[in-house]
Amino acid sequence: MTYDAITPDTKDWTWVLDRPCPECDFVAGAVTADQLPEIVRDNATYWEIYLAAENARVRPRPGVWSALEYGAHVRDVHRVFGERLRLMLAEDEPRFANWDQDATAREDDYASQDPAVVAEELMDAADAVATVYEKVPPDAWGRRGIRSNGDVFSVESLGRYHLHDVVHHLWDVRSAAKQATVAAYDASVATYVAGTSFSEENRSVLDRFLAELEPGDHVLEIGTGPGHDAKALEAGGVRVRRTDISEGFVAHLRKQGYAAACLDPLTDDLRDPVHPEVPYAAVWASATLLHVARDDFGTVLGRLAEVTRPGGALHVSMKEGDGEEWTNRGHVEAPRLFVYWREPELRAALDEAGWEVLEVGHADGRLGDVWLDVLARRRA
Repeated sequence: MTYDAITPDTKDWTWVLDRPCPECDFVAGAVTADQLPEIVRDNATYWEIYLAAENARVRPRPGVWSALEYGAHVRDVHRVFGERLRLMLAEDEPRFANWDQDATAREDDYASQDPAVVAEELMDAADAVATVYEKVPPDAWGRRGIRSNGDVFSVESLGRYHLHDVVHHLWDVRSAAKQATVAAYDASVATYVAGTSFSEENRSVLDRFLAELEPGDHVLEIGTGPGHDAKALEAGGVRVRRTDISEGFVAHLRKQGYAAACLDPLTDDLRDPVHPEVPYAAVWASATLLHVARDDFGTVLGRLAEVTRPGGALHVSMKEGDGEEWTNRGHVEAPRLFVYWREPELRAALDEAGWEVLEVGHADGRLGDVWLDVLARRRA
């Protein structure tokens, strides 16, 4: 694979130590030195999943590295920063050798490396540098080192700079999280269908949603999955447009005789293909938008509002919590990425996207988690 089309990164990123990164939202000042080991190791677990994907070698577009190439780079970032940290702890103000990351990518041919080997090496390199951070003496965080261009770092500021690098590259391959999650569902359609049914715990939520509608109203469902909720909604007198980002679930629905569309709510046209000029009366998105990246969530809510009539209803259910997590709990064998929300932040996102929140219920889940069940109305 040619590297001639890759645009070299010649930017000086040291400014991220002073202000938030507008792309990946990393805030250096929010990270304390004692957090570095854990965050570095947690970051590495994402790459283990991305590099196991079938499309790890595929570049998303010309001029942009694949997940494999980014993973190989992150592995080498850990190695380089580990060497620099050891130098700073052993010598007084060492000067670091220059590292040309783009030349390394070409010379080592990142694109031809084995994703499984890269994943293992990345995990080892992350653990090794995390161990260095763990062993920094309390009085050594201020020790200094000098980059080849003259920039001066302390051990602590170098750690934050290092952390931004690997966090930012997860942002660079954020589409891989979606792809891995969708692939997990595609591979487990039969198991998921056999192991699930309409949850009667949702009956009151569904009835409250239907109370906002009239018989015959058209509802857009995001993430129909096996179709249990769609059947219950139709039993309540409304029409449902079944959609899912998983081709596997769409194929299952079609085999059952239902019209279903493979649709990504972040990028695809959400309008009714039969009557694109007619907005939906409501949107039902139960336990689906919890896979949407946090920085894409508001965009999705806004796009749903655009295709819903003023006063139209929205149901969204999310898992309560902080941050995000890869997990294979439930009826899907491979890990999926879940993004957790707290009620105040969820309300704010909905409000900004044009939805008036009518109520937020808190319900205990079957796996010991808590669900936030939202009913909202499209503002005029």
